[in-house]
Amino acid sequence: MSRKPTKGYFVRGKFVAEGSELDLELKAELKGTWDSTKTDLKRESDALQDLGKELLTLRRGLLERLQLPDKLVEALAEALRITNFEGKRRQMQFIGKQMRKLDEQQIAAIKDALNEQRNGASIGKQQTQIAEHWRDRLIESDDHLGVWMDQFPATDTQQIRALMRQARKDEAAAKAKAAEAEAKGQTPPPATKGRAYRELFQLVRFHITGGEAAEGADTEDDADE
Repeated sequence: MSRKPTKGYFVRGKFVAEGSELDLELKAELKGTWDSTKTDLKRESDALQDLGKELLTLRRGLLERLQLPDKLVEALAEALRITNFEGKRRQMQFIGKQMRKLDEQQIAAIKDALNEQRNGASIGKQQTQIAEHWRDRLIESDDHLGVWMDQFPATDTQQIRALMRQARKDEAAAKAKAAEAEAKGQTPPPATKGRAYRELFQLVRFHITGGEAAEGADTEDDADE
């Protein structure tokens, strides 16, 4: 059985199959749209390369969940290892080339994962700020405890009261040491927070987040020992 001949035509002695990339380019050139088509392709290529660059910042768990092609995953890992500017630039071009092989669903999944990471970080930061605000209010006065318990009735009242009292004692002791040092003409010791101050923050944040793990929730104050 003879094979059906491919439809096409010759241009400058070269056969061009209908529907091929070269056919589309020639037709676009004849219509005067080639420059705009080329610009669109360049813009799309740059966008995919930029998306590949963002992938370098994606958390490992989210990256693994995407189940990207091994070649792209290996290229991303290699890009993280490269420190040379020119080498990094060439590697990012290679990543862009691998990105162009992905289908629309894979590209959409990558964008969703990046958005999830950005929004998650934003929410976590907001929750931390709210927890810091509540911690400071609770240490400031017992008057705020009633409002807290109305909003978070599952809180262990004895535990939170004990932490509030101890945090105040630690703060008063730190101020007394600083005043004593100043009275003697000495440099006051660095301001530090006690264990109760940190534990109160963790307790408050635990309830604000609904019991979620406080990943990356430590503040500068919490880092002091």
